[in-house]
Amino acid sequence: MKRIGVLTSGGDAPGMNSAIRSVVRTAVYRNTEVIGFYNGFSGLLDGNYEEMTRRSVGDIIHRGGTVLRTARCREFETEEGREKAYKKIKELDIGGMVIIGGNGSLKGAKSLHDEFDVPVMGIPATIDNDLAMTDASIGFDTAMNTVLDALNKVRDTATSHERTFVVEIMGRDSGYLALYTGMCGGAESILIPEIEFRLDDVVNNCKAGFERGKLHNIIVVAEGAGKNLKNGGECEQNIGTIIGNHIRSELSVETRVTILGHLQRGGSPTAVDRIISTKMGAEAVDLLLDGKQKKMISYIGNSIVGVDLDEALKKEKNIDMDIYNLARILSL
Repeated sequence: MKRIGVLTSGGDAPGMNSAIRSVVRTAVYRNTEVIGFYNGFSGLLDGNYEEMTRRSVGDIIHRGGTVLRTARCREFETEEGREKAYKKIKELDIGGMVIIGGNGSLKGAKSLHDEFDVPVMGIPATIDNDLAMTDASIGFDTAMNTVLDALNKVRDTATSHERTFVVEIMGRDSGYLALYTGMCGGAESILIPEIEFRLDDVVNNCKAGFERGKLHNIIVVAEGAGKNLKNGGECEQNIGTIIGNHIRSELSVETRVTILGHLQRGGSPTAVDRIISTKMGAEAVDLLLDGKQKKMISYIGNSIVGVDLDEALKKEKNIDMDIYNLARILSL
């Protein structure tokens, strides 16, 4: 294999640049050229690319986002679009692809292999950490630290003014980020899409805290938690505001809602994310050049391994109920 391709797709995640750097420099070390495609699968279809060298990935390991940029590509979801992508791969004499991204991106990698027999390696990169068969995805640790920093600052204000704060965190379908940051941030309630809850239970937790002499309450809620609001119907949108209004009306306490939004995706990657992404990038190249195909590079038990991509995409990553129950015990 004389040449490989690399792209980033879907939502950006801190550490993507570290992975790109590792892919390029490992490949060059092994006398293999690297073609970097801009704007995800769109760049692959449109021929928006450049040959990457050791120098072109210098000074990016500390940068958030992705120097290759990213986008979602509707055209690639069609058979005609995927065939167009394959023709570009053949035209450029690319022997294998490294795809960095979340669930949708890795499904795209799988389709390139299944439909056109293109050797692919998927690198999981999503702050949601919702991919199975890996303990962590690139960007998760950085996002946790970003959210935790915000919670610490919110707590200062909440204590000073004796207020209740509802902090809405990213996580449309997965509560990993909310669960882990809520536990680390000492939240009184953690609401996630995977666990059913009642608004009155949240109110009762707040009330119990005030009765114990607490000056504030912090409620951490994933943006998709509304789908499991019992007796409240489907209300995925503005769930933080719904909870805040209910607490205010039931307890007559000052309540503020903070929606952290896209700042959770940004920022310089932590040391953990840099280490994981660097190892994943190198492993992806090594496996490709050693003749392996259709793998996801996983972080399992402090080791980097290649697992079957089909199996990883087929399985559902479940919430760690031990962590969830521990967080509830510690909030009492």
